[in-house]
Amino acid sequence: MTRNKRNSDSATLKIIPLGGLHEIGKNTCIFEINDEIVLLDAGLAFPTDGMHGVNIVLPDVTYLRENQHKIKGMIVTHGHEDHIGGIAFHLRQFNIPVIYGPRLAMALLQGKLEEAGMAKRTELRTVGPREKVKFGKSFEVEYIRNTHSISDSFTVAIRTPAGVVIHSGDYKIDHTPVDGEYFDFQRLAEYGENGVLCLVGDSTNAEVPGSTPSERTVFPNLDQAFSQAAGRLFVTTFASSVHRVNMLLELAQKHGRSVFVVGRSMLNVIAHARELGYIKCPDSLFKPLNQLNQCPDKQAMILTTGSQGEPMAALTRISNRSHRQIKIHEGDTVIFSAHPIPGNTIGVVNTIDKLMQQGAHVVYGKDKGLHVSGHGSQEDQKMMLALTRPKFFMPVHGEHRMLVKHSQMAQSMGIPAENIVIVNNGDVIEVNEAAIRIAGQVPSGVELVDSSRTGVVQRDVLRERQQIAEDGIFTVSATVSDQGKLLGEPIVNLRGVVTTKAQEQWERSVQQVVEKGLRDRWSEVAEDGNGSGPIVKWDGLRSRLEEELRRFVRRELPKSYPLVVFLLQHIPVEGTAKSSPVRARQAVSAS
Repeated sequence: MTRNKRNSDSATLKIIPLGGLHEIGKNTCIFEINDEIVLLDAGLAFPTDGMHGVNIVLPDVTYLRENQHKIKGMIVTHGHEDHIGGIAFHLRQFNIPVIYGPRLAMALLQGKLEEAGMAKRTELRTVGPREKVKFGKSFEVEYIRNTHSISDSFTVAIRTPAGVVIHSGDYKIDHTPVDGEYFDFQRLAEYGENGVLCLVGDSTNAEVPGSTPSERTVFPNLDQAFSQAAGRLFVTTFASSVHRVNMLLELAQKHGRSVFVVGRSMLNVIAHARELGYIKCPDSLFKPLNQLNQCPDKQAMILTTGSQGEPMAALTRISNRSHRQIKIHEGDTVIFSAHPIPGNTIGVVNTIDKLMQQGAHVVYGKDKGLHVSGHGSQEDQKMMLALTRPKFFMPVHGEHRMLVKHSQMAQSMGIPAENIVIVNNGDVIEVNEAAIRIAGQVPSGVELVDSSRTGVVQRDVLRERQQIAEDGIFTVSATVSDQGKLLGEPIVNLRGVVTTKAQEQWERSVQQVVEKGLRDRWSEVAEDGNGSGPIVKWDGLRSRLEEELRRFVRRELPKSYPLVVFLLQHIPVEGTAKSSPVRARQAVSAS
């Protein structure tokens, strides 16, 4: 094998993954050399059950914020959310001068940036197969067509002073692609012949033997399910699975069904894919949702989001009877043309149960052959290794066991164990012609985003939400005069807290604690105001009353509970009584 050294004896490339390691999702990777940075993808992940109020999960990008002056641009491999979904959020924190990517991914990204008001923060440029682009002085990137579950998907060859790195992107080897765009094995093999320093490879299906079936293999099974549906037909799949959506629309035409599209992401992807020519069907196939009730059941197909049981997705809301326009009828058929990704199984199963309870016939499960993965299995991954013939190998995009399995596979293909690294998010991998090693770490972790104005959910806020969700919350509101007297009974609320005492008993006990606390602690917070009344440190008083109440709760309840104290100061105004809140909102503290 001949290798292109190009200064490789002295140059060292840093590869820093910020997401996609030991997890599925938020794929984000940094390539850095000679004080120049190029990003590859910037995806998101979805929250787990314990992330209350969180909409999406992003990687910690502290390193990029601190080194944004080095950023020369971004490589986008394809348009899935776990590869482009974080870009609009990151542009709020740092600039990316230019983003190169395939046509469909750039069309989807343009809409996201415009919606977020970030379209002017970067420049989007489209690339095609075998097209090369340059970033700064150190990077030249060639886009190599691969096959995946979305149109316009690419592997990339990154040429650097240290050598050539191949990043596989997401891929499978599909010999009968729906769009007729074949995997460019020849170009990969040419790189392998000339010398690949390192392969960064997708590990998602490293545990699955054999080859991943072609997308076309699901067509006959979907065709049969369509023919057996007697009434209305609901079909759910990943909105971004353009090839699958294309087949579903083809089947709708074949079976004489009008298509009603439900779900924002599904509408968005279909619109862009049709505009770019990846989906071909007549306009007359689609009907507006407000005409669904006028369409005969046998002639209606509802194409919907919600294949993963997402709480706000259309099919989930339909199953919960909370969708404004669609209700399940006895005799409806619902087809799940997707398998649950890790972490989503409970949501999917609950949705299926609810649909069945309402009289729907639900077609789902691996045995039905209605879904194939978009990721290569073991034989596909061996083909990638055989074509590229890398000196070093770094498995990415997968949980730990997948990375281990992929590394074992690489060793069976002749790559020495010392030439393979299994890494974590945030690890700094240094690679040159001589060696590959983990040389340090940058800040890593997650940034949680909700729908609030600021967007970012801080860790302490999430912990408070988790504790309140698990334990309930104990609140006390009391009005106190400037002489330290309790005016009226404290208002006590025990939201979600289980006790053996009645509410009246709690109120009496809390009143006694507050009154005692005022008597015992008033002298600590009140000073003589020289005839104009005492000067009271109200924050100090609130803290002391909170201490007394915390001790009381620990005595009376079997475990720690969040406690919030609202203290209102009573101020007489022109002969009347008026209360002003001293602390309208107090951070939750564990009692």
